[in-house]
Amino acid sequence: MIAVWALGCYIAAILVWNSVLKRNIGEALIVGFLVTGLFSGGDIGHVLWSSLAEAMQEEVTFAALAFVFMSYVLARTPVLDHLLDILNAMLGRLRGGPIYTSTVAAGVFGAIAHVGAAVTAAVGSVTIPWMKRSNVSGELAATVAAGGAGMGVTFPFSSTMFILMGSAGVASVVSTDDIVLPLFLGGLWCLGYRLVAAFVMIRRHGIQPVDTGELKPLRRTLGVGWTSLLLFGGIALPLLLTRGPLAGALGRYLDGVKMSDAISLITWIPVLMITLVLLLGRRHLPRTGQGWWDLLGGAAPKFGVLGVTIVAAFSAAGALGELGLPEQLTELLSGVDAPVWAMALLVGVLVVGVAIPLTASATMAAIGPVAVSALIGAGVSPATACVAVLIFASTEGASPPSGAPIYVASGIAGVDPSRTFMPLLTYYCIPILFIGAAVALGVLPV
Repeated sequence: MIAVWALGCYIAAILVWNSVLKRNIGEALIVGFLVTGLFSGGDIGHVLWSSLAEAMQEEVTFAALAFVFMSYVLARTPVLDHLLDILNAMLGRLRGGPIYTSTVAAGVFGAIAHVGAAVTAAVGSVTIPWMKRSNVSGELAATVAAGGAGMGVTFPFSSTMFILMGSAGVASVVSTDDIVLPLFLGGLWCLGYRLVAAFVMIRRHGIQPVDTGELKPLRRTLGVGWTSLLLFGGIALPLLLTRGPLAGALGRYLDGVKMSDAISLITWIPVLMITLVLLLGRRHLPRTGQGWWDLLGGAAPKFGVLGVTIVAAFSAAGALGELGLPEQLTELLSGVDAPVWAMALLVGVLVVGVAIPLTASATMAAIGPVAVSALIGAGVSPATACVAVLIFASTEGASPPSGAPIYVASGIAGVDPSRTFMPLLTYYCIPILFIGAAVALGVLPV
């Protein structure tokens, strides 16, 4: 069980370095990665290098840095101000309106796109600045945005769902069609809980409606800044090209190409949004090489810790994979005989634990089938077991210290990611673990 011990030491090293020694999270994740590598013994050089090389190629690394750059440039044009004026004119009188909007938007976007980091990046690029404008702290804004990332997993038809349902052990006891409605209901339970969490956060932090003196009439804000709404085109166009009738028609025209595989949302959404920001804000951006050099120089410090943390997090995930973490957890789980309530919690803890360093899809590929089998063996119906396991895996976006959406949201908000760890655990990760267990036990029917 060396990989299980490595996972525990990885998390402990990060907590000690960051919380006890008060060093930044980038250093902490590097230390965690190196500690993980020590468990590979004489093969440490190969494990560390191959894990690092693979992490450097992750799309999320590019997307996170691209969204930070987009937010930085956007803040230097009036485009963002115009967009926020429109949003405040529509919802500014509602106490905590931006938080509720971010939560619901993450659910809607997640049900379409299903990629956690893309959900956080696309929704957060608009709602995080809006929340901060509405006197929500940067840490809380990043927490809300990252906490919504997992909803892409808890609604059909995510790649994570198909990975789980495509395994031989699961496909032999339940069909994909059998879990579509239960998973949709499970997603609604998760969305409903997040709205309750939003209500609690709004009251606990004393967030008030926007001062009516700062609100402008909707007609005036639209008249001045309607072009700022074109920013949403950077989200809508990739979605239209990869999902729905247009994607189907394009796929058939291109001889059966699956458009969702050909066009990466996490890559093209930030590219298109940066293009739109440069276009819409062109009159307020530098016109000389020296001006652009100064602008880029101001953005550079924002990339340092963010880039390091993401690469180190993915590197550690790769190292744990090479140490055999999925196989060892599968062996551990398959040998347990416990009552249904204990099995539901144990399966939940193990799936959530694996989802700390891995993505939800990788978690399902690694231990999803054995997790479902364990719940079925304890008396849970097959469809319900699948929904519960997917809910457990949906904590990937809110699982410190390695969830990619945490760093995407923190980069946009311009805050230290470690400041979001405890709120994410309190408001999202642990409660969703219990929601999954409640689904497995039938307390929350699906």
